[in-house]
Amino acid sequence: MLQINVHDAKTRFSKILARVQAGETVVIAKSGRPVARIVAFQTREACQRRFGTAKKTVHLSAGWNAPLPGKVLDAFEP
Repeated sequence: MLQINVHDAKTRFSKILARVQAGETVVIAKSGRPVARIVAFQTREACQRRFGTAKKTVHLSAGWNAPLPGKVLDAFEP
């Protein structure tokens, strides 16, 4: 991860964007303290979750959808 100060970022912005587009993450710092991170933009299609990726990792107990007890239901009504 490249860290660069604000002045250099303004001076070499096109080169920084080229590095980000190539997959690198760039951190912009002011007085040596990180203030922003530039990462490549992901299209909505790239962020889509695939159906079934959590298969066999989520387990529900036998009565997960059983009706709530009367005391709990009463708490929801005025």
